[in-house]
Formats: sequence, structure tokens, C-alpha cells
Amino acid sequence: MKEKATILEDLEPALENEQETLRLETGESMNWQDLAAASHYMTAIEIERALQTARYRDAEAGLKELIEALGRSEKRALKNHLIRLMAHVIKWKSQPERRSYGWVASIYNSREEIADIQAETPSLTNDVIEAMLDNCFRAARREAEGEMNQRSTVSSLSRREVFEQEYEVGNDSRRT
Repeated sequence: MKEKATILEDLEPALENEQETLRLETGESMNWQDLAAASHYMTAIEIERALQTARYRDAEAGLKELIEALGRSEKRALKNHLIRLMAHVIKWKSQPERRSYGWVASIYNSREEIADIQAETPSLTNDVIEAMLDNCFRAARREAEGEMNQRSTVSSLSRREVFEQEYEVGNDSRRT
């Protein structure tokens, strides 16, 4: 005898099709915002279904929401890389005796990731980054202090320190 979970898994596609048919019959529109927040992939699948059934306005609404959701996702990725970058710069400034090639690599890798995100998503300009810096600094400081297991005396970071300054292990002139 089949397990209950297996039976439910087998019925799931049929139930989804029945729900889709009911939705189409009643003229109910897809909740694109909820779907896009849950899964970009499933949103794309539903957009495809809407196009195949000539529901062009519904597909257009889905595309708009998917584009917005992807933009939000890229902005979150940018924020995460910025926090990681700033946390390593804070640690660099706070613990000169613990500087490592790993920290240097993390700083440069984060800078490259941020540049890549900006290249792929032109709406994420330097102005957008500037607007995020204060909030990201606070989060980065908390993260750095947690990793160092001590308070940091770093009270701010300049754009130059975050994006332009060179960092090298064993080169005192660049350890500021």
C-alpha cells in the first residue's frame, strides 16, 4: 500500500491543474506578487501558462512583478556583499595583528561582486550604494564585532576606504 505522503505527491499536479482551471473559469487573476516573492521559477512557469492560454494581460502583470522581484533580489545581494566588504575593512582596521590574505581576498572579492551586480543591474547605481552605506555600516560593525568577539573603535568608513583603498598583508603604508 502506498504511503499517504506518496499519494498526496501523486495528486498534487492534478489538484494544481484543477485549481488553475477553476481560476480561469472564474476570471480570477494570479496573485503575482505572492508568487514572485515565493519563487521566481514558478512565476516564470505561470507566465508561460498565461501566454499559452492567451491571457496576455495576466502574463504582462506577471512579467512586471517578476522583474520587480528580481530587482529586489539583486538589491539584497548588493547589500549583503556591501556588509561583508565593510565588515572585513572594519576588522582590518580594528585588528592589525590578525590581518590575513583571507581578509584581503574577501575585500577584493566583495568589491568585484558589487561591480558585477552593478554591471548586470544598471539601476543599482553608486547613488543607490551611497544611500545604503549608513545602514550597511551598522550591520557590518555588528557582524565584525561578533566575529572579533570585541567592540570596534571604528565609528565610520569613507567611500575611499571601502571601495578604493588598497589592502595588502605586510605593507604598513596601506594598513590605515
